[in-house]
Amino acid sequence: MSAPKGNAIVSQSGGPTGVINASLVGVIEAAQKCANIEKIFGAVHAVSGIVKDQFVDLTNLDADTLNLIAGSPSSALGSSRDKPDVEYCKKIITICQKRGVRYFFYIGGNDSANTCKIINEQAEAAGYEMRAFHVPKTIDNDLRTTDHCPGYGTAAKFVACAVKGDDLDNRALPGVKIDVIMGRDAGWLTAATTLGQEREDDGPHLVYLPEAPVSMDKFVADVKAVYDKLGRCVVAVSEGIRDADGVTWAKKIAENVEVDSHGNVQLSGSGALADFLAGQVKGKTGIKRVRADTFGYLQRSFAGLQSETDVVEARETGRKAVEFAQQYTSGSAIMKRVGQGKNYKVVFERTELKNVAEFTKELPHEFINATGNGVTQAFKDYALPLCGSLPKTGYLATMPRV
Repeated sequence: MSAPKGNAIVSQSGGPTGVINASLVGVIEAAQKCANIEKIFGAVHAVSGIVKDQFVDLTNLDADTLNLIAGSPSSALGSSRDKPDVEYCKKIITICQKRGVRYFFYIGGNDSANTCKIINEQAEAAGYEMRAFHVPKTIDNDLRTTDHCPGYGTAAKFVACAVKGDDLDNRALPGVKIDVIMGRDAGWLTAATTLGQEREDDGPHLVYLPEAPVSMDKFVADVKAVYDKLGRCVVAVSEGIRDADGVTWAKKIAENVEVDSHGNVQLSGSGALADFLAGQVKGKTGIKRVRADTFGYLQRSFAGLQSETDVVEARETGRKAVEFAQQYTSGSAIMKRVGQGKNYKVVFERTELKNVAEFTKELPHEFINATGNGVTQAFKDYALPLCGSLPKTGYLATMPRV
């Protein structure tokens, strides 16, 4: 079947990232050059804006503007947490028909892939020819099928740099420091806090992930053991850290559990988990200096810290989605790794929407250490090419005394 001629919609959904705009620019650049695409409509605040018929015209954006947007964090078109059902998607189809849209590009995570899938199905049911393509993004790196997600490398660089600095702070004024990192169901981002380690005793000394449940007694005992050995301890904890029974500690300590439109428990909206963990360590060990921070939304849109690899791949993912839309009626643009280490390289492929929609990819067991409180070298080998270059640091107080 030949590709149809018509207009295109592009939008951004879910949590912003440091490179989601690079994917947006990739879509725009490729669509501007595509003979089958006439006008390019940017939906303001994703599907929420589509059903309200709120668009901006992206058709003739110049190269300077596109480059500026590609280097900017957050979602340049605005975002939405709406979870469209069938009736919602029928309204989207009506708007697409009204505007002569034959190409639908949706940049987002697994819920966004599912939205794209429903829209594709509803277009077919209505007998309306429209090609729906998902462009992956998420700092959580938890989408299946793709080797990694645009947005992860930049967020990984942020947490690696932040915890590297936190570790140096902890060296200067020793104590226990607990950092709570995003990651509801998967520990990819928390694991990345280890990527900046240079010295044998660099933190984080302990890393706790949703994939490796831990009792509070074990958590406190681990912290005390490191503190007794080093005189200090830096801990990285996923917001989705779970008790031995599999229930998140955030849920256990919450008086009123808040959920979003997708049914997910809100874990990053406060410092409650960090304060709870700090209180447990201080109360049960007697260690006087115990501090905790929740990185929260800072991890998503920190300006000036894009991973070199991530921004290039994000932009190319957007371009490939447009290219694949000329060959297929729907799908998701994904990456496959074909080189390792210094020979790191990816190729782009198209996969069915059903392979991405709604599923979550957990951190593999081989990336978690045997005691469940750290990561392996295999994880670092996987993640370092995505994160890109990291700063080197020095410390003098460990030199021989004179």
